[in-house]
Amino acid sequence: MSTDALGTWVSDLGKDKDLLGRSSTAERVAGILRDRVTEGFIPPGTRLSEEAIGEALGVSRNTLREAFRLLTHERLLVHELNRGVFVRTLSRDDVVGLYRLRQIVEGAAVRELASAPDQVIAAIRTAVEDGERAASEHRWPDVGTANLHFHQGIVQLAGSPRLEEFMLRIHAELRLVFHVMDNPRRFYEPYLARNRELMAALESRDTKQAELLLSVYLADAERQLLRAFTHAQPPAAEAATR
Repeated sequence: MSTDALGTWVSDLGKDKDLLGRSSTAERVAGILRDRVTEGFIPPGTRLSEEAIGEALGVSRNTLREAFRLLTHERLLVHELNRGVFVRTLSRDDVVGLYRLRQIVEGAAVRELASAPDQVIAAIRTAVEDGERAASEHRWPDVGTANLHFHQGIVQLAGSPRLEEFMLRIHAELRLVFHVMDNPRRFYEPYLARNRELMAALESRDTKQAELLLSVYLADAERQLLRAFTHAQPPAAEAATR
């Protein structure tokens, strides 16, 4: 990540300072940083500066360190001895685990489609349209964010705030996985049509079709990501010489 890009997202944190309110809690700081990861602003391997982030948000070093601890527990950050705190770089095993979880949670959520409120379906449509608009303007990272909002909408079909909160953390991990794709357009673009197809099944309350489309969709995405991780990793012999 370039120095300029790093400076941009840190300086932009000042805009989120008001979100902390009067009680600048570590949980709220963690939430802001988690959102930045989910939106794709902070890629894997980024070193997080206590001084810069603390100054941008106007929080104490102790509060920030507690926020880092919370995000480390969520598997978004890692602490490296004598080096600092870094955004975690995920592995092939993480991809398999995340997608196994997604199949279980999102599949179960879709099975609650018949009783889901209309406003949840409307939010899913909004995410689809946001993704299509971003694609038309060639804002491919924003397409990735809209895609995650689409899947957050699917989770909301279950009507469980606890599950929604849990999956927000999973989706942040997922965004870190997506950084392995060296061509965001090639990765995200085919899923725009698939999101619209799945949305149509959701809007018609066709649970069986929606569940089938989602299962194939997630399996295909997992295979793509696993291939990308394979190509991104050096051969064993080469790695052994490093």
